[in-house]
Amino acid sequence: MFHEYRDIVTELKTTNAHFKKIFEEHNELHDQLDKAEVGGVDHIDSAEIERMKKEKLKLKDQAFAMIMEHKNK
Repeated sequence: MFHEYRDIVTELKTTNAHFKKIFEEHNELHDQLDKAEVGGVDHIDSAEIERMKKEKLKLKDQAFAMIMEHKNK
């Protein structure tokens, strides 16, 4: 996620606990959704998958806003 801002992401993950938490939650949801899409998780229904996708997007938006704020300092 955000490969073009790799340096900023690395810095924020080490200096900002909130950013680190958001980043890790996003990655965890990404992994869970990947598993669900290939059939690796049987107990997730389509409504739950949709909820997870929305949450993942929300976390990505929050992380991006924090990256832009840091970049513009």
